[in-house]
Amino acid sequence: MQKILIIEDEIAISKVLRAYLQKAGFDIKIVDDGNVALDEFQSFYPDLVLLDVMLPGKDGWKILTEIRHTSDCPVVMLTALGDTEHKLSGLNEGADDYITKLFIAEEVVARVHAVLRRYEKQTGTVRQFGSLKVYPEAHRVILYEKEVDITPRDMNLMLFLTAHPNRTFSREALIEEVWGLDYEGSDRAVDLSIKRLRKALDSWPVSEGEIKTVRGLGYQFRAETKH
Repeated sequence: MQKILIIEDEIAISKVLRAYLQKAGFDIKIVDDGNVALDEFQSFYPDLVLLDVMLPGKDGWKILTEIRHTSDCPVVMLTALGDTEHKLSGLNEGADDYITKLFIAEEVVARVHAVLRRYEKQTGTVRQFGSLKVYPEAHRVILYEKEVDITPRDMNLMLFLTAHPNRTFSREALIEEVWGLDYEGSDRAVDLSIKRLRKALDSWPVSEGEIKTVRGLGYQFRAETKH
């Protein structure tokens, strides 16, 4: 289930949006105070943000800028300001779309779907495990909305393991699948690669998953999966 964070201080609007988006199959969280919006964004890990411009505390432009410092999560601006200058300002600051109030709730749902489709087309399929996101086509790993620096060989191992969560593979199987049949080195390479991946993912909570050693069998990417 994809998650949407609604940052909107008008209760009537946020309730309508929540009802329609939940009906469309989304998991929804609402924030009505700009001062706590970024903290909620960082703890909720949404797939998309609906962001009002006029908010108590920090306004939507400031929040958008802060989000863009750490994340490329799609952001759709909601505002009563409908003139071209404001719209261009929002898009230039990194917004993915701009919806002017008063809007039809069904249109918002349609625009949300459209933005998510564009984003998925640009980044490819995402494998999400709590705060960890893996983009196979883009060869990117994101943890807490920040990109993890991983070498190409270690990335290939990461992509293989995350494609088969909760399955155990021997060193020999990983060598064959990741290094290739013509590899002539030691299977110690697997241990070293696993060690580097664990270090890169050191801040990933064990409650969400881990690269686990299964004694006598090999390694397993243990995780709660989200599709």
